[in-house]
Amino acid sequence: MISKDLMDGLMAATAKAADVIRADWNQERDIVNKGRIDLVTATDLHCEALLREELARLLPEASFYGEESSDGSGPGELAWVVDPLDGTTNFAHRIPFVAVSVALWREGRSELAVVEAPMLGETYHARRGGGAFCNGLPIRVSNCDALVDSIVATGFPYAIERYAERILAHMRRMLLATQGVRRPGAAAIDLAYVAAGRYDGFYEYALKPWDTAAGWLLVEEAGGRVSAFDANVPYDLGADGILASNGLVHEVLSRLLLLDMEKGDG
Repeated sequence: MISKDLMDGLMAATAKAADVIRADWNQERDIVNKGRIDLVTATDLHCEALLREELARLLPEASFYGEESSDGSGPGELAWVVDPLDGTTNFAHRIPFVAVSVALWREGRSELAVVEAPMLGETYHARRGGGAFCNGLPIRVSNCDALVDSIVATGFPYAIERYAERILAHMRRMLLATQGVRRPGAAAIDLAYVAAGRYDGFYEYALKPWDTAAGWLLVEEAGGRVSAFDANVPYDLGADGILASNGLVHEVLSRLLLLDMEKGDG
């Protein structure tokens, strides 16, 4: 069982990183391009260094698997999986959908999770078997069971050229089948919003472990469901696609995603 002290320590550490983001919000951005549309800022690096130090004190035996420092080998048996600033492009343009996302990964699953959205004033946390919370209050997935009444979120990968046709095919299908589609640009917040019942579903290609490790636990602890695009395939951190939902619209969302793939679109 994960102790309350460890949960409290994790929340204190992510709060410090959130303070850095708030302090830097109106400052000039120091931006480097990792790819054509993939950015890193000095704030990303500052937050990751801070979290590396804080989390090492909290649980010295755990390794650190962060967006700006991972070697691509996976988090291993016990690790902090860290996105120090999810939504860097948003941050670069002062769009407030940014988050600090941290999960404690142990033996193939997340045990603790915090998603801190500093510019929205929200802190989400979950402990396996202990429920999910926003600003200390319990949260629960929605009870919407009709896709036509559902709001679904998605995101676009940095390797947009590889996925563009499939994304457009899925977008058309979702726009016609749902009440609406949203794309804020921070997967950790998208998953937190599914957990909080704001979105009924979320899907995206090509996310990294640090994008989903915390939000995955939030959704499940809030009563939702997470899988690969194929609802019969369990999600794992190396999957090419993630589907998260309230559980009630999961199968129909999965069928829509698979139909496009089976038709060979993209």
